[in-house]
Amino acid sequence: MSTAQGARARARTEITAAIKDEARRQLAAEGAAKLSLRAVARELGMVSSALYRYFPSRDDLLTALIIDAYDSLGEAAEAAHAKVAGADCARRFTAVCEAVRCWALAHPHEYALIYGSPVPGYSAPESTVRAASRVGLLLIGIVRDACRGPGLTDLPLTAELRPEAERMVADFAPDLPPEAAVALVAAWAQLFGLVGFELFGQFHRVVEDRETFFRQAADRLARSVGLISP
Repeated sequence: MSTAQGARARARTEITAAIKDEARRQLAAEGAAKLSLRAVARELGMVSSALYRYFPSRDDLLTALIIDAYDSLGEAAEAAHAKVAGADCARRFTAVCEAVRCWALAHPHEYALIYGSPVPGYSAPESTVRAASRVGLLLIGIVRDACRGPGLTDLPLTAELRPEAERMVADFAPDLPPEAAVALVAAWAQLFGLVGFELFGQFHRVVEDRETFFRQAADRLARSVGLISP
């Protein structure tokens, strides 16, 4: 790459970052539904036509912000998991849960973008799936390690739900028993429900010591997927 090409690439990277930063400020102030490319361009002192060379539409900018948010959350969860990599599977599971909560509290508007109300008129493309899957795949890996090591506690599964459980295993959780796949999906949903309730105010005047409450809830989630604490 020539010096001129390198300078252009750096300039494009810097301008792209500035556009995203301003878009995040607008998300915090107005919400995702009111995100406007024209408003972003105006705040950055750009003409709209120049901004369209970076993000052709509002949906393209939203997609970039969503992927960034999922990746940031995934990195936080993976970093927390790495710190306890030598611990038992239950502790690794709760460490990931706690990292999700900590990230959400530190990035409430980005959390709302990916786990809050859908943005009217926007449909997330396939390109968001890899980043969106990072936390879930991390949890699946922990349960898979438990299956290969100490094993899981007995998990209930009705005959009625077994076909759906077997589909889950085939689609995204190979090597897991069907019972564990169902329990893991339920725990995953409960994890983000707990975080959302805290972040969006549903625990107001209900749960005061929220950190202790969440730690115990995360322990229960670990047990619900069959993980055994020493």
